[in-house]
Amino acid sequence: MVNQSSNTVFVSKHVDTAPSFKRWIKHACSIVQVKHYFNQKDQQAIAAAVQQAEQGHAGEIQVVIEGHIPAGLAYHHNSRQRAQQLFAELGVWDTAYNSGVMLYLNLCERAVEIVVDRGIQQAAQATCWEQICQEMLPSLKEKAYLEAVLFAIERIAEILQHFQQELGYTQQDELSNQPIILK
Repeated sequence: MVNQSSNTVFVSKHVDTAPSFKRWIKHACSIVQVKHYFNQKDQQAIAAAVQQAEQGHAGEIQVVIEGHIPAGLAYHHNSRQRAQQLFAELGVWDTAYNSGVMLYLNLCERAVEIVVDRGIQQAAQATCWEQICQEMLPSLKEKAYLEAVLFAIERIAEILQHFQQELGYTQQDELSNQPIILK
């Protein structure tokens, strides 16, 4: 587990941070197959949306979709802590301008987290990022998963466009546009 530092900011809120046997059971027994939610065509649509969303600014968007938290971690990690771990492990923080944004979707819990790197903390207040997460939830409830992710990518891009104009960074494509799919 990666400890929280000044490099990352979590903008979505979860009250449940204590170890949870209930969460462990839910994830350990989960048979969520990501491919049933996001087929190859959907993944290509997400990659195209990310590529389009990254035009005109230095922000880097990484979409991570996970069926469930691995059983070995689920007892001690909620989706927020898992997002923090993945942000570090996947190197989303390792961009030239510290401008990584990770959109994390946990299908088992239908939970959404957005993690932003320190270089773009000033791009928007935490409430803006949290609002994106909250606006995705109705679509997730209606099982419109692709639409929810595409909506979030578009909203993140709107914030990053403002960030680019404010700071004058040059565009680089440092992270893969493909969504990272974890079982």
